[in-house]
Amino acid sequence: MIARRSKVVLLRHVVTFIFATSVTLGTVIAEDTIVVNADDANTIDNGKIIKRANIGLLGNKNTLNTPFSVNGYTSKFIEAHPFKTLGDIIQNDASIRITSPAGGILDSLMIRGFPIGEGNIGEILLNGVYGVAPNYQLLPQYIDRVEVLKGPGAGLYGMSPNGGIGGVVNVVTKQAVARNITKMTTTWESDSQFGQYIDVGRLWVNPDGEMWGVRFNGGGSGGDLRQDNSGKNATFGALALDYAQGQLRTSLDLLDQYQHVKSPNRPFLASSGINIPLAPDGKKNIAQRGMWWNTRDQGALFHAEYDINDNVTLFAKAGGGRTRVSRVSEQTPTIFNVQGDVVSTLTNYRFNVNRYTLEAGARGSLTTGSVEHQLALQTSVYHDRLAVGSRIGQTVYSNIYSPRAEEVVKPSAPSQIPKASSSQLSSVALADTLSVLDGRLDIIPGARFQRVRSDNFSSNGNRSSTYAESAFTPMLGLLYRLRQPVSLYANYIEGLSKGDIAPETAENAGQVMRPYRSRQYEVGAKYDAHGVLGTLSLFQIDRPSGAVDGNNLYSVNSEQRNRGIELSLSGDPVDGLNILGSLSLIDAELTRSPNSEVRGNRPVGVAPMQANVGVTYTLPLLKGLSVNSQINYSGKQYVNQTNTQSIGSWTTVDMGAAYKTRIYGISNTFRFDVRNVFDRHYWAGASSYSTIAQGAPRSFFASVTVDF
Repeated sequence: MIARRSKVVLLRHVVTFIFATSVTLGTVIAEDTIVVNADDANTIDNGKIIKRANIGLLGNKNTLNTPFSVNGYTSKFIEAHPFKTLGDIIQNDASIRITSPAGGILDSLMIRGFPIGEGNIGEILLNGVYGVAPNYQLLPQYIDRVEVLKGPGAGLYGMSPNGGIGGVVNVVTKQAVARNITKMTTTWESDSQFGQYIDVGRLWVNPDGEMWGVRFNGGGSGGDLRQDNSGKNATFGALALDYAQGQLRTSLDLLDQYQHVKSPNRPFLASSGINIPLAPDGKKNIAQRGMWWNTRDQGALFHAEYDINDNVTLFAKAGGGRTRVSRVSEQTPTIFNVQGDVVSTLTNYRFNVNRYTLEAGARGSLTTGSVEHQLALQTSVYHDRLAVGSRIGQTVYSNIYSPRAEEVVKPSAPSQIPKASSSQLSSVALADTLSVLDGRLDIIPGARFQRVRSDNFSSNGNRSSTYAESAFTPMLGLLYRLRQPVSLYANYIEGLSKGDIAPETAENAGQVMRPYRSRQYEVGAKYDAHGVLGTLSLFQIDRPSGAVDGNNLYSVNSEQRNRGIELSLSGDPVDGLNILGSLSLIDAELTRSPNSEVRGNRPVGVAPMQANVGVTYTLPLLKGLSVNSQINYSGKQYVNQTNTQSIGSWTTVDMGAAYKTRIYGISNTFRFDVRNVFDRHYWAGASSYSTIAQGAPRSFFASVTVDF
């Protein structure tokens, strides 16, 4: 019944999409190209790496003139690769790795050795705010660019809903641009995944300067995945509307995304006392037939800006999102011997997540003597509500090397979905960018006052615990323009995470800990000249946490310290050759703990070295043909705090080719790619919960894009 309903839903989306495509093409292809001669403060370069980004409280900034480590990828880079999710895109930065398995419906990440996106409340920003983006996984087709600020960001963006401090990921959706856009893309992925997508954009400017813009991206894919017994259907629609007149600029973004995964691949736990078995073939899948996972995400965001005069701009954002999840699948399969035998429990889960966000503020500039100021004031409110219902079914056994099919009885759906938790984050922030020494030195002091309210509920609806605390998080950034292409920077910035509540087994049960305050110290250098963009950064992040000590008291008595060096380079050293590479070296240590057995050990899931090198070469003999290759490396990671279990290092190689030509005057791009060319079997990463993720097998991708 579930499979039949999923097919009906997919068919309905596809039919709607085809009808909308035919109508849209019939009305827009005849339009003339509109050229707008105006400066756009959000314009980025036409390369692969972003040169501008939303720096939260500070607004849109040139990354070279920002005293933080900021990286990200443009639509040109995204469209040139067979990325399936947001995680696929951003792990091209060596400081970022996915810790969830390929073929699943979740992207959990490690950034600078700290987890992002591991909970049931999403912490990816969409167009600068939390609470709108899909909760578990974002599809790449509606993404214009991705911006990543590495390190804590409480002062700039506010506290992350899950308290993540490794970095802040902001997704910018596609908007109308001066050039008319009408693109259709057909994709194929092994084993038999087919997709069809459309991208249409129009911009109209009246003689009086009034502007209207619209951008629609929609489509879907379906079929079997490379993992055994597994398949995935996905459909989405993303609509962006823009309006500007005089000093007023507004935008409205609407997003609807649906995914159904058949027999989803799940992360594994390993029983204590055993060595982690070697990774199985990436095609092996222990999920039983008949397992499935459905996710429906919907989001909306309204944004308005108004220039009071040349020096002061008011801004406001309001939006929210909801997620509905239903799944019947294995719950945390556990490997219990070195032969790879696995035990798991079938569960039927329902998740309902509702979120909303409000933001308002002002930015302005003034001059006092020889000092130029850029002031920013912001206030924000974020709220989320999580409801969870579940029923537990039978226990099943399998093996990671030789999965076994069993006769299973799927547990029935829960009779109710009670509220499990709710939280509200509110804050007020102020920052000032002071430019001195004729603009060569920027000093950026700032602070945010954050209030955190969180409630947990038992299954009968009664409140089981309450958390209400506040914290003041300062920040300081320094940027010195040494020479025209070189800038040096330093920053101190804090991260904020909700403190724990002492467990019932502790002597001080129920005591509320203050919010955990993480601290980052960072220095670095940036270079942008002669077609080369580079960043070198050195950082230290200290994150406290709580634990029960020898006297059975729960307190903030533990700490993880990550010290690292990061290097990223991109550019065109010679004509036709583009290189994109990054390196991450991290010395991570559990510096404090009431348990002497783990003190001084390496934290879970932190690789001492990670690297990516990608090369694209345009062949001179055949115009429009290019080839590319990328090498990805990740070092050894520990799976437990005692450092007795670990997964090995891995290296994968990707290769591809693209051919751009014109057929009957219409631009066509043909692409073919192979991921994990040598079919390496590997554990991709370990999460902070000590789960390990199976790496993706060798996979083939092909696509054709027609640009009318």
